[in-house]
Amino acid sequence: MAHHSLSLSSSGQDIELEQLRSRLTRTVLRHAPEDGIEESTLSGLHLGRANTPTQCTSAIYEPCLCVIVQGSKTIWLGDREIVYGPLSYLVSSVHLPVLGQVNVASPGEPFLSIRLDVDSQEVADLVFELGEAVSDEDQCPEINCGLCMAPIDTAMLDATTRLVELLDKPADTPIMAPLIRREILYRALIGEMGARMRKFAAADSQSHRVSKVIALLKDRYTQPLRVRDLADQVNMSESSLFHSFKQVTRMSPLQFQKKLRLHEARRLMLSEGLEAATASYRVGYESPSQFSREYSRMFGAPPRAHVQSLLTGEGVGAPA
Repeated sequence: MAHHSLSLSSSGQDIELEQLRSRLTRTVLRHAPEDGIEESTLSGLHLGRANTPTQCTSAIYEPCLCVIVQGSKTIWLGDREIVYGPLSYLVSSVHLPVLGQVNVASPGEPFLSIRLDVDSQEVADLVFELGEAVSDEDQCPEINCGLCMAPIDTAMLDATTRLVELLDKPADTPIMAPLIRREILYRALIGEMGARMRKFAAADSQSHRVSKVIALLKDRYTQPLRVRDLADQVNMSESSLFHSFKQVTRMSPLQFQKKLRLHEARRLMLSEGLEAATASYRVGYESPSQFSREYSRMFGAPPRAHVQSLLTGEGVGAPA
């Protein structure tokens, strides 16, 4: 009899999750009428839509929490592949270059997603306040991949739905949005991925040291890479940094820097109209031909052709 009650309870949770997802779908459809990713009127909240499956595209994830509302998507981080769909969420704990592709989408049931930017300091403050309320750190590896996925539970989906519904209640937004954002982060920190997220916020952890190195690379990507200098700044040996960095990002520091440079060059050509050679020098390349080869390898076309396809709408990629 007890087993039967558990089954009923699980079924009730599934029904509640689906009801919340239906509510959320209606709201996102209303506020994301066109293909692409748009920042909403709520700061840090982005809505994504794709009416058809997309080609594989390259992107940079800032620290964020992503929820798939409808459809499914595949993300590649180095050699790691993550496929996620409705009723799951993804957390990027650090700045990461990824590949993404929407797999399931149609005009009748478009792919819909929500991305909430995460302030690392806000996470650290919450971890401090939680204190000993969560104590599963010993069960979590010292170093983890910076991108992870988990099933969403009723409490988190309810909070996410209420946050997005604030788009219809602008008078409530100034007071309620910060509170609900904080609730969502709290739910993530006490949930299945919480221990991993807390490792990145803990100042004495290897994960946190790697996150500091990532921040340094983000600020200095145009400069020559010296792993020894990076290791010294976070009190790690070169070998330990290299190993830990690869576990978090699924790539070496040099590969990471290259992706940052190429993404920034693409932005400069798109938004500032720079020629490929000028953009290559601006991001730290000494050889335009090497830049062109590496750009083509990453984006699938030479710089000028790729940028032209993006400007004409032919290179539209996957919403986050």
